[in-house]
Amino acid sequence: MPRPPHPTARRVHRTRGQAGVELVALLPVLAVVATAAWQVVVAGHAMWMVAGAARAAARAHALGQDELRAARAVLPGRLRATVSVRDAAGGGVAVRVGVPSVVGTGTVLTIGASARFAGQGS
Repeated sequence: MPRPPHPTARRVHRTRGQAGVELVALLPVLAVVATAAWQVVVAGHAMWMVAGAARAAARAHALGQDELRAARAVLPGRLRATVSVRDAAGGGVAVRVGVPSVVGTGTVLTIGASARFAGQGS
C-alpha cells in the first residue's frame, strides 16, 4: 500500500520556483537603485571637476586671460559642453556646469563653484 505524501512535501512543491519569481520581480528595483547610485557618483565627480575649473578660471582671470577657455581646458567632454563662467561677488570667478544624466541625454542639475586667485580683488 503506497504511503500518502508527507505534508511538508506538498508545501515544498507549491513553493517551487518562488525564489526565481522573487528575483525577477526584484531586478527592476535593483536596476533603479544602481542607476541612482551611479548618478550620485557622476554628480560627485562633477562637483570635484567644477572646483578645479573654478581655480583654473581664477588663475586665468588674474593673468588677464580667457576664463572660459581655462575652465573648459580642465573639464571632461560632457561637462565642457555645459560650462559657464561669470565674475563672482567680491572678486574672482564663478563657474557652473550641468551634471549629465546617466540615462539618456541632457543634464539633471546645475552645480557651481567659485574661486579667487590669491591677492586678487584686494
